[in-house]
Amino acid sequence: MDSVRLGIVGTGNMGGNHARQVLEGKVPGLTLSALCDINPKRFEAFVEHQLPTFTSAEALLTSGTVDAVMVATPHYAHTTIGIQVLEAGLHLLVEKPICVHKADCEKLIAAHTDPAVVFSAMFNQRTDPSYQWLRERIEGGELGPLQRINWIMTGWFRTESYYQSGDWRATWRGEGGGVLVNQCPHQLDLWQWLFGMPSSVRAFCKLGQFHDIEVEDNVTAYMEYENGCTGVFITTTGEAPGANRLEVVGDLGTVVIEHGKVTWRKCETSVSEHSRTSSKGFEKPSTETVPVIIEGTGEQHTGIMKNFAAAILHGEPLLAPAVEGKASVELGNTMLYSAAINDTVQLPLDAAKYAELLESRIATSRYVKSADPAEVATDFSNSF
Repeated sequence: MDSVRLGIVGTGNMGGNHARQVLEGKVPGLTLSALCDINPKRFEAFVEHQLPTFTSAEALLTSGTVDAVMVATPHYAHTTIGIQVLEAGLHLLVEKPICVHKADCEKLIAAHTDPAVVFSAMFNQRTDPSYQWLRERIEGGELGPLQRINWIMTGWFRTESYYQSGDWRATWRGEGGGVLVNQCPHQLDLWQWLFGMPSSVRAFCKLGQFHDIEVEDNVTAYMEYENGCTGVFITTTGEAPGANRLEVVGDLGTVVIEHGKVTWRKCETSVSEHSRTSSKGFEKPSTETVPVIIEGTGEQHTGIMKNFAAAILHGEPLLAPAVEGKASVELGNTMLYSAAINDTVQLPLDAAKYAELLESRIATSRYVKSADPAEVATDFSNSF
């Protein structure tokens, strides 16, 4: 096989953009062979390419037209359609988050029984060389034991028209959450990919603080690790202009990633050792600023798709194995659960208890969109 025949299920905002990337030849090893969506009007944007189209995943999976499937539907369908893809023996690339809640993640991952089937997730931020550089420094021990992590990710501003543009958006029934489920799976994935999972979480999640929605649009979470390291994660869709600042403090120095720049202030000696041995009460260990030259943000979505194709065709290791997607879902679920019970939650999260909370919120929801989504005109051209 020289090229993988790809079918995309869900051709809205993200799925449609992924389809165009493949059609424009930006993903060697992938050929777009079919589209699937419950709304056939979405096929009109691709009519010139004369692709087979389907209005049900079942029809696509039994058509014989594809070797692999990308699932880019609303979140809950990632689980149901993903399981169908894997059971059909087809390779699977699922958009973030891989599922809405931990229990569904476990169901989806359990359906991946054939090691010959490639199962990847769209965690495109893992292609960013800044985060790859940081991961190498942490794993290599160059920062020493981590002491503190702070990530302020508030550049996710969204308008009312964004939330009113779809029935499923920003509802417990349609999306399963807000900023943690929709915008922040990338940061939550990077958090666990870089630092591992905390031992406990205490979070405060404000529901509809800045928008007419029933889910969270403002989150502050405090995390603790077994080694004593602490972390704070702050995110919202109601702040402008917003910020994206990651600060990581270790026993051997501090790294800050902000505005596309990495700043590394490296201590010449261990801070803890200096504290124990110095006779000067106010003396800090000597530090130097180490130049870190990093250009660009990596290949992002196309990079993950290229890697997916290369894994199928050549056995290349995956950058984002979908099995690792459970951790970011669990982290977001734990924040929401902590806020709901107004208490600290120990990890691992009880998946059944969180599923019960989510089901209860769906069952008791009285939320009604303030506008008809079909009549809301929203420009998504800058969202890819």
